[in-house]
Amino acid sequence: MSDPIVDMREGALDGAQALLARAAAADIAAHRALGAAIDDFLVPDDGRLDERTRAALAQLLRALIDTIEGEIRGHGARLLRTQGEAEMADALANGASVAGLLRDSGLSRDRELMGELIARVRLDLLASGMQVQAQDDPERPSLLSRLALHPDRLLAHNAAAVLVAESRRRGVPDAGPLAQTDLPAELHHKLVWRVAAALRAGIVEPTAALDRALADAAQRSLAAHDEGERVEAAALRLAVALDAQPDELPELMTEALGDRRVALFVALLAHALHVDFDAAREMTFDASSGRLWIALRALDFDRAAVARLGVALSEADPRRNVEAFAELLDSIMAIAPAEAQQALAPLRLPHHYRAAVFTLEARAR
Repeated sequence: MSDPIVDMREGALDGAQALLARAAAADIAAHRALGAAIDDFLVPDDGRLDERTRAALAQLLRALIDTIEGEIRGHGARLLRTQGEAEMADALANGASVAGLLRDSGLSRDRELMGELIARVRLDLLASGMQVQAQDDPERPSLLSRLALHPDRLLAHNAAAVLVAESRRRGVPDAGPLAQTDLPAELHHKLVWRVAAALRAGIVEPTAALDRALADAAQRSLAAHDEGERVEAAALRLAVALDAQPDELPELMTEALGDRRVALFVALLAHALHVDFDAAREMTFDASSGRLWIALRALDFDRAAVARLGVALSEADPRRNVEAFAELLDSIMAIAPAEAQQALAPLRLPHHYRAAVFTLEARAR
């Protein structure tokens, strides 16, 4: 009669320990949640991401991880099977997603990666919010379609490349892997190695064969990546090939926005200002500083051109206000082109140099 009693007591003790463990875990989770809530509260309104951007950013980051994880997991498992490591291959192929592990390891605090993803999401959301402007001639093809049929083969080739890249970018699925990451090479490399390390961490007893398979699979992913196929790179090549003259630029940039080709708008701006794509992209979706209006005056855009672009962007971006822009227009036009060019001079310096200067100056304060 005593055995069942002992068993019940042992079960009760096990249950008690499990309850205590859950309580301790909940306490730690509550502490972390409070810290996160305080951090979020301290973020100024102009630095806080809106819900639409947050959702799109989370979806993009998860899709990038899933894409690279699928490549490495699949190829690594195949390599292990060819080496007779069937059990390890199954463990790798059927392991849990590494997205949570990467998040907990601080991936979302990587400034360079997250900066690129936030910029990409903001530009894509700006394009999706842009109103398609009707052409004077309804049968006239869009700007990129006309350029893709241009007799100049260089222009036609680069325009077609932008069309293909944007079609691929806009075809991002709601869930699952992407056709490719569309990341700059440096960031793609960084993410590939982080994913490979996370896959290793998910194996209970990793072996030398696993390490070799993961390393080879990661290198295969790196070799297949071509950052020249990115939307940003293709648009910049087209802008260079166009080499728009000052009298052509306002119409081209206006038409690019009218066609919702925001990447082409940014590339035209970058080429005209002699700044890198990232700098031009940042000023395009920067709704508070007014740097874009200074840039347009540096290019000697007249009032009508500035007004058209300002209204188009204000209507597409919920952070902007058309009435506020209209009130600012006189002040914008009062800026002399030479004065605007001088104000933008720092942006013509290399990005990494500017970042290093900023870091040193921030530490000196």
